[in-house]
Amino acid sequence: MSWKGPIDKIGDCRYRISEQFKSNVLKQHGLRMNVPGLVYCDEKMIETIRADDALYQVTNVATLPGIVSHSIAMPDIHHGYGFAIGAVAAFDADEGIISPGGVGYDINCGVRLLRSDLTADDIRSRVPKLVDTMFANVPSGVGSTSRLRLSNQEMDDVLANGARWIVANGYGSKDDLDVMEEGGGIEGADPSLISDSARKRGSNQLGTLGAGNHFLEIQRVDEIYDPETAAAFGITATGQVTIMIHTGSRGCGHQICTDYLEAMRAARKKYGIRLPDPQLVCAPASSPEAQRYFSAMKAAANYAWANRQMITHQVRQSFEAVLKQSAERLGLDLIYDLAHNMAKLEEHEVEGRLRHLYVHRKGATRAFGPGHPEIPQRYRHVGQPVLIPGDMGTASYLLVGTELGMRETFGSSCHGAGRRMSRHASVRRHRANEVFAHLKDKGIYLQAKSKRVVAEEAPGAYKDIDNVVEITHRAGIARKVARMTPMGVVKG
Repeated sequence: MSWKGPIDKIGDCRYRISEQFKSNVLKQHGLRMNVPGLVYCDEKMIETIRADDALYQVTNVATLPGIVSHSIAMPDIHHGYGFAIGAVAAFDADEGIISPGGVGYDINCGVRLLRSDLTADDIRSRVPKLVDTMFANVPSGVGSTSRLRLSNQEMDDVLANGARWIVANGYGSKDDLDVMEEGGGIEGADPSLISDSARKRGSNQLGTLGAGNHFLEIQRVDEIYDPETAAAFGITATGQVTIMIHTGSRGCGHQICTDYLEAMRAARKKYGIRLPDPQLVCAPASSPEAQRYFSAMKAAANYAWANRQMITHQVRQSFEAVLKQSAERLGLDLIYDLAHNMAKLEEHEVEGRLRHLYVHRKGATRAFGPGHPEIPQRYRHVGQPVLIPGDMGTASYLLVGTELGMRETFGSSCHGAGRRMSRHASVRRHRANEVFAHLKDKGIYLQAKSKRVVAEEAPGAYKDIDNVVEITHRAGIARKVARMTPMGVVKG
């Protein structure tokens, strides 16, 4: 359903939906928006966003109890479960709510970026071999399973400690942990709250890519916009090779979300919360039901950080096998790892007052500005690295968080290109063989488990990543540092 309501331009790359607006759904349920909607887009992007129902989802979220400041839409916004993908909403810690729909099924779906001392010329002829080796070493596809089989105790360790447990078992270094959001393991996760079904689904999937929009990508730095900040992140020249990894908490996180949606449906009735959309089920933030979900969600997030760390080990092994040099010698160092789908308790200044807020980022990236204590020490003087993957045929970006973003978006940014057509529509529009040929013409080697996924993930199914990032940059909520283009891609 396309957007038919009013939306006003209020500044460069900023549009506003008045809190006075009432959709038919809000009228039907006797609800009103508690805050305005704030949409980051430009004249080119607004028509694409209007074509989707995501703006109605923005207004639905604005009705939730305790929401603060704005219901925010990033330029990559599109339809999601309850909350749109590309949405940010913050709720007062005492009067607000926590909602699984504001996080999504793939809890801590996220991305990490490795730099290297290699140049594109060093590896150009060996990209197919590198991609094929990564494809062999990192299980991919729907329901893919790992060579690892975790015991119940080992699952407890992963759920409680995340990447810290993986590194302690020899799959990485302390330097890796130093540059992960939450150090690769968020405090407060409670494995006792995780069902047997979620444990079973997670016990054999650690170190697997999955399917959908998850990928491994060998990239070359195409352009550097901010040499000083790029150097702080380990990017020193165009042509430098980077590796991007995008995946999440696999079946374990999906099952945890499923389990707690049921619990939240009961909680919504218990606390009498009226909703315009049943997919927004939630509970008061301080309630036992919300806090149990929050602790379980953290456990799923830790699983995702462990998963990406295990894949990083497998990627380093792949480069070592093909290039006959150690990962240390190749300079395969982690730049940063961040979450796209999370709710976190954070302190933010709102109208001159510090407040504790549950910030829901659904298909959105934390993007803290310079000086924030939660940024790794080595980056604190410039700001947090912000990793924005694009589609497999165009580009990805490295940005940095800003002080303006802290004030306007609770330190948040876009998370990717954002879909402009559904997976079904993309399959109807694109043929896998044509996608392979298109990428080959651009010098990109693709290896994939499923031709259907290739059609679903065709570059034409996504918005223009250059436009999405330019809006983010011009709005000042994150700033461009470098652009990377793909050389080789592994898809599920």
